[in-house]
Amino acid sequence: MRADHRAGGTAADARSVTADGPPAPETGLLTPVTDDDGAPFWEYAARGELRVQTCTDCDEPRFPPRPCCPHCQSFTAHWQRTSGRGRIWSFVVPHPPLLPAYAAQAPYNTIVVELAEAPRIRLVGNLVAAADAALNSVDPAKLRIGAPVKAVFHRTPDGPTVPRWVLERP
Repeated sequence: MRADHRAGGTAADARSVTADGPPAPETGLLTPVTDDDGAPFWEYAARGELRVQTCTDCDEPRFPPRPCCPHCQSFTAHWQRTSGRGRIWSFVVPHPPLLPAYAAQAPYNTIVVELAEAPRIRLVGNLVAAADAALNSVDPAKLRIGAPVKAVFHRTPDGPTVPRWVLERP
């Protein structure tokens, strides 16, 4: 469940520009690369569900997904649905953008969300105004540690559906 800037193209593709100048908003952005352990996460996300791998023996949720429970060493697991709610645990607003494909959307945010049902699980994403809104659709001044958020799901043009986050009380 790592991000790979090469998914969907080369580094040169990520720097390609449209006739109007900057890259199209979704061109060359990081996309998740699935593996066997994490594939169900993306399958549930495509259905609009936020689920985390949970040990069948000790009932501990775990993320990132992996074959063995770090708490009891069991190899049995299931995918537990969550409410999709959490709170902003941390955030950054990159200046200048670190990757060329993100230049058109700067300043944008990257947040770490602590899940309500599983505070030890933290997911990285973006706070947006709506599921399909641009990464810079939320004023950086609205970002606050502890702000309540809920998951929404955005289908990327050439990749999986990814969780994003919206403020519960804008």
